[in-house]
Amino acid sequence: MPDVRQETGGCKTEDLFQKGTGAGCGAVHKPGGCTVEELNRLGPEGIPEEYVTSSHLVYNSPATLAYNSPGAEGFGVKRAGLAVPGSIMLIVSPGCCGRNTAEITKIKGYEERFFYLEIGETDLVTGRHLKVIPQAVAEIVESCRVQPSLVMICITCVDALLGTDMERVARKAETLVQIPVRPCYMYALTREGRRPPMVAVRQSLYSLLPSQKRIRSSVNLLGFFAPVDPDCELFGMLRGIGVKTIRQISTCENIGEFYRMGEANFNLVLNPEAQDAADDLSRRLGIPSVALTRFYGADRIARQYRALSAALGVKWSCGEGRQEAEEALASLKRRYPKLVFSIGEVVNANPFELALALSETGFCVREIFANPAPEYAWYIGRLAERSPQTMVYSNMEPTMIYYDIAEGGELPYAVAVGKDAGYYHPDAAFVPWNTDEQPFGYAGLRRLAEAILSSCEERYG
Repeated sequence: MPDVRQETGGCKTEDLFQKGTGAGCGAVHKPGGCTVEELNRLGPEGIPEEYVTSSHLVYNSPATLAYNSPGAEGFGVKRAGLAVPGSIMLIVSPGCCGRNTAEITKIKGYEERFFYLEIGETDLVTGRHLKVIPQAVAEIVESCRVQPSLVMICITCVDALLGTDMERVARKAETLVQIPVRPCYMYALTREGRRPPMVAVRQSLYSLLPSQKRIRSSVNLLGFFAPVDPDCELFGMLRGIGVKTIRQISTCENIGEFYRMGEANFNLVLNPEAQDAADDLSRRLGIPSVALTRFYGADRIARQYRALSAALGVKWSCGEGRQEAEEALASLKRRYPKLVFSIGEVVNANPFELALALSETGFCVREIFANPAPEYAWYIGRLAERSPQTMVYSNMEPTMIYYDIAEGGELPYAVAVGKDAGYYHPDAAFVPWNTDEQPFGYAGLRRLAEAILSSCEERYG
């Protein structure tokens, strides 16, 4: 574990952040960070600005390349915008912004779904590209061998700065092609705002759902662009109360099936980025929603299921799958009782909740590579009680260039969870935990324990 620094009571916020020094004779270069104990003392309103990426220059470390760009791998705006079956996308951008889409076209199913309209300096000055977009959409639709179900127009930060009314442009294009046309925004500038890109793209997609008769035995799972693990106990619990149809955007085989998501009796929101879309569906179509959170603490999973049962006014067994999950965790603990974890944010988890869950099991959590946020205060508070010396680093803080595990040596039985943690700890047992298929509930906890065990057996025998 990193050394705990001196008592911080009475210090200024900026003094609590362990800063790396600049270049110079005899300078000591260290990455900046705080312990969870210090973060807890500061409280949700006192988070050091070094963790707030909108307040300073950021360091695009190799650890961030897997998620930093909205068009990079995983479900960034571009892949998310094509979640509707049969849809295509027109990317309107300077060449540099569209370049990374070439990597996505290598993924099966995306080969012929991207089109490009490059804009240059004159377009940006005069706005003439806005007149070209509707005609470009019409030409693309006409060139397709099979008529697309939807055209998504993806625009970038330059149009955000210009203040482009892309809704109006999309409506004009829609009148030409007579199929739905919707905008999606690859605005890195708005990631920390009220309506970041991944929130906006969800709302844009679900705005397509038409009003129709609701069916009591139909439920939607909102939040992810890939399917929830089919082994998740949530499916069995829903079917046990009479739910016959459970729809997810990722499992809809055609546009007609996607539209039938509008007949749901209620929505389960599994990712907070889908809450705005769920609220919009409630206003437009009268479909209520219940929000669930992805937890890895068994007690938190149980409490959430009990709350959902009460909200729906039904009785069900909230313990389905818990025994298997706890047995998998116990097996891991028996085999490797002294594991030391480093947790990144490129994971299918809230890294602070995951750190707390592992700490509650009795494992050591050495560090977290993620930016704390006010809404994580509860996890940080509980973690400060169990593991006060756990360090919290920001992947995009410039001083992370000085992070060097070789200085202190890799600890025995180290485990890196997440691609970013794996980058910083190349010799540790590595668990990416970032597949498209989404873990959830007790099944997610069980699979995580099994994945950690498998990686440790491969690394440590």
